[in-house]
Order: sequence, then C-alpha cells, then structure tokens
Amino acid sequence: MGKYFGTDGYRGEANVNLTADDAFKVGKFLAYYFSEKGKKDCRIVIGKDTRRSSYMFEYALSAGITAAGADAYLMHVTTTPSVSYIARSEDFSCGVMISASHNPFYDNGLKVINGNGEKVSDDFIAEIEAYLDGEIGEIPLATGEKIGRTVDFFAGRNRYIGYLISIATHSFKGRKIALDCANGSASSVAKAVFDALGADTHVLSDAPNGYNINEHCGSTHMEALQDYVRNSDCEIGFAYDGDADRCLAVDAEGNLVDGDMILYLCGKDLKKKGQLQNNTIVTTVMSNFGLYKALDKEGIRYEKTKVGDRYVYENMAENNFDLGGEQSGHIIFMRHATTGDGILTSIKVMEVLLEEKKSLKDCLTDYRKYPQVLQNVRVKDKEAAEGNTAVAEAVKIDVPVYSGDVFCVPGESSAGGACGTRSGRRTGGGEVLPLKKLPAHGG
Repeated sequence: MGKYFGTDGYRGEANVNLTADDAFKVGKFLAYYFSEKGKKDCRIVIGKDTRRSSYMFEYALSAGITAAGADAYLMHVTTTPSVSYIARSEDFSCGVMISASHNPFYDNGLKVINGNGEKVSDDFIAEIEAYLDGEIGEIPLATGEKIGRTVDFFAGRNRYIGYLISIATHSFKGRKIALDCANGSASSVAKAVFDALGADTHVLSDAPNGYNINEHCGSTHMEALQDYVRNSDCEIGFAYDGDADRCLAVDAEGNLVDGDMILYLCGKDLKKKGQLQNNTIVTTVMSNFGLYKALDKEGIRYEKTKVGDRYVYENMAENNFDLGGEQSGHIIFMRHATTGDGILTSIKVMEVLLEEKKSLKDCLTDYRKYPQVLQNVRVKDKEAAEGNTAVAEAVKIDVPVYSGDVFCVPGESSAGGACGTRSGRRTGGGEVLPLKKLPAHGG
C-alpha cells in the first residue's frame, strides 16, 4: 500500500491529515486520469456516509472533478457496495465512496473504485500519490464549455435498492427481523429493501446526526442489537458498519454470528445447490480455526489471504471462486457483487433459513467456534512495525492445534496496525498461530 492510500482508500482524521484541499486534488486527478488527459468524456459517481465531514468532502471532491473537466454524479448518502454496483452497471469511469467505514465520526476517507466496481490497483495508487506529493506536473483546469457539471443522482441509489430486491428468491413476509444501521449509510437503504421483501422490519440506530455513526451501535458494537433481539420476538438481527459493506448477525437468543459463521452457512448452502465454484471459500488469516474444522467436515476447500477484503476479492477473481470474506463481516458473493455488501449478505442469510426451514441457531448446530484472541496493535509506522524482528517472530510460526487451546491471529488495526500480513493457500488441516504477547511498537 502507499503513503496515503491503504486497502480501503485514503483515510485520515478530517481536516487533520485528510483535508478538503486533498479531496479537491484527488478529484482533479481522477478526472484527468480517467479522461485520459482530457481525450474522452469522463463521468464519476460519488457516494457518502453520514459523517458531518462527508458533506465537505463531497463538495471538494466534486469541485476538483468538474474543475478538471469531468462530470460528478452525486448519489448522496448511500452505501459503498451501491457505488460499486452503479459504477460497473451504469458505465461510469470510476466511483468514489466518502467514508471511514467502522471508524469514529471524526475520521473519514476516500475509497476509489474503478469502472468495473473494483478497488483500484497499486499502479494507480502510486500514480495518484506521486501527484499528491508534487512529483508530477500540475493538472490543467478546464475552461469554457469543457468545465464539468455536477448532477444529482438519487436515482442510482434507487436502482441499487431495486437490484438487491431482485436477488431475493423468497418472500420475507411475516418474518420479524431487526436491523442495526449504525447511524450510517444503511439507514438510507436497508429498511426499504426488507420492507419491499415483506419483512416485519425493526430498525435500530437509523437516526444519523453527523456525529453518532458507529457510536455504540452497528457491527463493531453488537450489544444493542443483541439485547434488542433477545428481549423481543424478532427471530434474527443484522448489524452493518458505517458504509454497510459489513454484516454480522445475531440469532433469536442474541448469540453473535460472525463473518466466519456466515461463510460456513452460505458456503454449505451453495455447495448443496452445486453453485460453489471450485468447491472453495476464500478466507483471511483472521478466520477462526472452527471455520476450517467445519469446512473440512463438509468437504469444502479454502484459501487464506492477508487481512482486507481487497485481497479476498483478488484471490476470488484470479481463481474464479464464488464466495469469500472476513470474520469482521466483509462477505463477497461474486455472482452479485465485487465488494463486501452487508445488506446483500443479510438477504443471503435469510434465503438459507427460508430454504432450510430452520432458525439461524439450528442451521449452525454443527459449527464449533474455538477460543480466539485477535490483538490489534496501534503503531505510528506500519512498514517499520512489519519489519520489526520481535513482531515478525510473534506471527511467523504455524502450530497445529486440535482442541482446547487458546490461540491468536494478530490483526490489522484500523489506525494502521502492523499485523495480519501472512498469506498462503490452505486446502485442509489446521494451521493456526499461537497466542503470544506482542511487543509495543510506536504510539
């Protein structure tokens, strides 16, 4: 990854290390790059989450785009997967989602998505960072009739809602379902989808005020949803993160169902239908040992990548796999999407329950989650931490574990943590990492 751009785009604290000027420059570069230096028309679609600063970045980004001669289409508050879907289905040059995902309101980010709905390449990141650092010439401003325009594009969000509804093959009529929208992007989409499918929808945390996104709610704070479902007659609950590319669930008793368990549930269903391409699921180094034991029992192969849905997607695309994801709830259904999609994931889980005519808890009876500690380490310099000998020693050893042990897969911090960097192919057996205390490094 680059100096500014990580696996989820250009992230930082609003107006501290990610400013409106930065967004303006990114907008100019996107217009210049995707128009092939002004040689062809360029349309860029923009979505945002509910942070106070997202409005500032939306205007700055669209100003840069139009100043360099391209058109900016504003979907306003919407989800990351909706921007990805619209970019690839409506023939946009690229898309940008303004969000810092599951992070607090004062952070924000610019996720750049190419015309195929995918995260941009390392080569693109190197080029835009060279521009941001002043290593290449200034991009000329458009003049006269070549100045771009800004277009309100609420219709894009509505088309995405229609697309999600079309994927479902069952009615959800009479099903009491709780949705935690994290006071974020899902608040503009999720209820409309579930209502249209006939569900008796109970919605939590759908009143964003610019500051309360992810605040004691959503997929990183499951307690509110667990309590609500446990004390209501809802049969299931789904929680999304700030930009709704993640989904976690709870059963009727309030028990957490994480991304690993969702992968198992949906993978088993796809195999039963003969739709699990190459009989393989793509996972990451964060996945629980219980997932691999359960997949072994079902005769399903698996691969393991570095942490980040980008790496999961790249493995899936390269090897023609259908299903992959992360324990955190980024789940990719390649037949329908090129990114993790929280609302799509919740639809797919409901489809399994309806087909099996079972509760979520009953569908997971054979799944045993093993004890696990995921340790995030906050560092000042991720590259320096990854090169630290003590950190390397802590994460490099694979030890077979078969029962009763507590083990750890060091993770990747949203603030630039240094772990979760191992990758490799797994087709069976039990590779896990031993629990170790990681040394302090940086801030």
